Amino acid sequence: MSRHYWIETLGCPKNQVDSDKLAGTLEADGLVPAADPEDAEVIVVNTCAFVESARQESVDTVLAAADVRRPGARLVVTGCMAERYGEELAQALPEVDLVAGFGVPVSLGPKPADATGSVPAFDLLNLPRPRSSAPWAYVKIAEGCDRACGFCAIPSFRGRQRSRSTESILEEVDSLGVSEIVLVAQDLASYGRDVDDLGIGAIVPLVRAVSERVARTRLLYLYPSDLTDALIDAIGDTGVPYFDLSLQHASRPLLRRMRRWGDGDRFLRRINQIRARWPEAAFRSNFIVGYPGETEADHDVLLRFVEAAQLDWCGFFTYSREEATYAAGLDGAVEPALVTERLGELTEMQDAITARRRQALIGEKVEVLVDSPGVGRSHREAPEIDGVIRVPQWLPVGEQATVLVTGAEGPDLEAEAV
Repeated sequence: MSRHYWIETLGCPKNQVDSDKLAGTLEADGLVPAADPEDAEVIVVNTCAFVESARQESVDTVLAAADVRRPGARLVVTGCMAERYGEELAQALPEVDLVAGFGVPVSLGPKPADATGSVPAFDLLNLPRPRSSAPWAYVKIAEGCDRACGFCAIPSFRGRQRSRSTESILEEVDSLGVSEIVLVAQDLASYGRDVDDLGIGAIVPLVRAVSERVARTRLLYLYPSDLTDALIDAIGDTGVPYFDLSLQHASRPLLRRMRRWGDGDRFLRRINQIRARWPEAAFRSNFIVGYPGETEADHDVLLRFVEAAQLDWCGFFTYSREEATYAAGLDGAVEPALVTERLGELTEMQDAITARRRQALIGEKVEVLVDSPGVGRSHREAPEIDGVIRVPQWLPVGEQATVLVTGAEGPDLEAEAV
């Protein structure tokens, strides 16, 4: 009789890739997917530990899984929280059978006497994964990060950057059977710098090689200083001129306090250069609100940048104090009420910008990839992150089609087939 597994994934697309590879490992061991967690003999929660709210969501999800699991089922916690707080987490959650860091295989035997450790047994980054059930898929090209951004704890538990070989990435791309590949990593444009045979700029030939295999190649998480002319051209040439830039703020003094490169003027010049080269380019970025020392003047700089940049998509996040980071020791904490006020002001401005940019597309013909019945995306929309385009239900899933945009509602568009 088959054993069943259920994986609950929290956090970013990189975690989703890890879950896919874990699913491949479980299926290779003879398990099959369960219809719901109540039917599974093994429940795995792949956690996120990036900020406090993500950690709380992870704990809540683990407790919910413990409540619904069937008698005798094993509950396993993996992912960033397991790696960052392994022993502490195991002690705090007696409901859990195993807390396993990255690369720990799920044991189906009796609960071990000591389930608090994290002993990697294989390289999760290069494991095979099942064929994608959607017409798109994330592909992680590197693990870890060599940067020292003041607010980020990821290097402390994900480690230094480890780039995959080009061959292993392309083999995975070929195996997934999709029309769109979304390349992800903690620091995507730094791909290959840690490997002698690849080196600086290796992301460019990789992007071109992937785009020869699939109709769409999309990149997420680009550090602005690494957005070279060669990379910009490679992205544009894929037919998906979508630029996801990790900017974090626009005030130069605050960015230096974040241990980050750049400023609003530099960012704006680069965005305008890209738009001159690729007028149809779409832009996304994320910004931190309330970083220690953020003044009203810093906030005003960010407001002016957001208004001037007219980005298609933006995420705004309140600063979260993280242990073992440079920012954890900084003075100048911003009052929570002021952070909330600033966040609301930025969000209101960007929502209006996004709505105007979406409305400007009414009457335009666009090429969409049909993700599911009645739902498509053009090059302007990354999967699971941005808005979508509502298309006729009869358009085949996985096909690309030309549609005419007929309406807009917030981030989403309405379209009819041409």
